[in-house]
Amino acid sequence: MNIAIHNISWISPEQYLVNENDNPGEIRHEYVDGTVYAMAGASRGHNLVTSKFALRLGIHLENTPCVVFQSDMKVGIQLKKNMRFYYPDIQVSCKEEINAYYNINPSLIIEVLSESTARKDRTEKLLAYQMIQNLQEYVICSQDTPSVDVHRRRCNWQQERFMEGQIFTLESVELDIAVDDLYQFLLI
Repeated sequence: MNIAIHNISWISPEQYLVNENDNPGEIRHEYVDGTVYAMAGASRGHNLVTSKFALRLGIHLENTPCVVFQSDMKVGIQLKKNMRFYYPDIQVSCKEEINAYYNINPSLIIEVLSESTARKDRTEKLLAYQMIQNLQEYVICSQDTPSVDVHRRRCNWQQERFMEGQIFTLESVELDIAVDDLYQFLLI
């Protein structure tokens, strides 16, 4: 769940980064066009899907230039005059990144939906992530049911849905994944 911090008026991207990067607390905040939003914790299902996905990617990409980042690494997006910083659940960057606290060139971003984030992940973030020139795929997964939606640049970001019993390919990293492998905890 994202909650706007209302007692703060507009904040610059630079001030957001100073505050967020030096934040000793455990609450992370996303930044959208001058507004800062606190992020809520994740459920057991959310964590299980995220960790299964990250594990498969990490093993597959070992000894390659690609690096897998989990939810503590921000992605920075420049949109015309505005700047946004999100914390995707998983991102893969295969290009050299120069900032220690955020990436600007991921080729793959994965979000695991929760009730409170589903609308934002399917609309605002889908549109914002498309502005990342290097991004090839945006994947949205359910935390409650075996369902994976893949949006690809080469398909004009149209949704491809994969369900229980199916295999999908992450073209950006050349990896085939069975939906059932991500959701074993639900299918037992």
